Amino acid sequence: MTRVLVIGAGAQGAPCASILARDRDVAEIVLGDIDIGLANKVKEKIGSDKVTTVKLDAGKIEDIERAAKGASAIINLTLPRFNLNIKKAALRSGAHYVDAALSMYGPMWKQLIQNRPLELDSEFKEAGLTAVFACGGSPGVTNVLARYTCDRLDRVDGIHTMIASKPLKEPENIISEWSPGWCLDEALEDYEDEVDVFENGEYKRYPPFSGCEVYNFPQPVGPLLVTLHTHEEGVTPPRFIGKGIKYSDFKYSFDPIAGALTKLGLTGGEPIDVKGVKVTPRDVLMKLIRPPVNSFLEDDESTAKLPLKSLELMAMEIKGTKSGEDVTYTLSWPYFLFTNAEEKLGFYRKFGATDIAVALPAIVAAKMCMEGDAARGVIAPECLDAVKFLKRMADIGAPVKFHEVCSKEVSIS
Repeated sequence: MTRVLVIGAGAQGAPCASILARDRDVAEIVLGDIDIGLANKVKEKIGSDKVTTVKLDAGKIEDIERAAKGASAIINLTLPRFNLNIKKAALRSGAHYVDAALSMYGPMWKQLIQNRPLELDSEFKEAGLTAVFACGGSPGVTNVLARYTCDRLDRVDGIHTMIASKPLKEPENIISEWSPGWCLDEALEDYEDEVDVFENGEYKRYPPFSGCEVYNFPQPVGPLLVTLHTHEEGVTPPRFIGKGIKYSDFKYSFDPIAGALTKLGLTGGEPIDVKGVKVTPRDVLMKLIRPPVNSFLEDDESTAKLPLKSLELMAMEIKGTKSGEDVTYTLSWPYFLFTNAEEKLGFYRKFGATDIAVALPAIVAAKMCMEGDAARGVIAPECLDAVKFLKRMADIGAPVKFHEVCSKEVSIS
């Protein structure tokens, strides 16, 4: 029986604690957050004696180490800017580590695109521990499926990853509030940032919202405009999958509001002068935009039964050679792992949460680390055994149901 520290009691950490509380292999879950009131609300909703809460400042390593005492693993579901602190605390505490996203253009991002050793990799190896970074839904499941597919190819030429978001019914209001659905500060920075794309053995940087194409997603999404976007899937596969990859990128379905905000400079973090007063455009937006709702605290049987408002669909094209022939694998799957209200309700009854797309893959990675099914050191999700990972998702009760097509050009002469 194991003890797990979950850092962050928000929209991802709360479902994580709820899923773990139902896991027979987990004896105790410590839920840490700087907002102890929020952590206690989550604990009360979960209603399990396995869960204890602690006030924890992720910016202070000593706070993390104190909470991590006796823990076999730390699952970090707070802001990426705290990753290094939490990773160091995990190492000092003798615990495995998992997070769900990198800090864009932070030290580790630079180490990846410059093909330098990853910080703390040798220390985790020496300690016999594993740190899995960026293992949620996307990145995470996407990387695992990329590995699953690439393992069947002799050579990989390119990996093209996309995510589509489409409303399933017309909005009630023509004009609606804008919200990315996750941390506003991180989202605004991601939209503003230039994009790293792997091309012919090196990373090249492109402007945000460039690389436009209309991609034909499976129904009910259909054709949708996508553009380049800063994301881990465009960066990590060339390093960790190899096989001669020449191209790797990531594209989002185009968000015209985010595009307009970026074009106007309203996502910028540098102060500007407004009538003699220095203000930061992003701070103004952060003040005006309503933060995303912690859906976990609002989840219940009645909300889980409601029809889906939108569909998030992942798609991936992987080109390469197999037995001397050029082939293309095309994969697609629902990001949230369900496609209708019935499946969503099933998740709620099983896990006490519906938004599990980030938390559950992070838990699977942590369990693989604790049970010796992961290489030691600092690794990406695509370093995990893809078949074992996907089987664990299914065994827990949330299989990744993906559609796959393998095509090749054939000519008779």
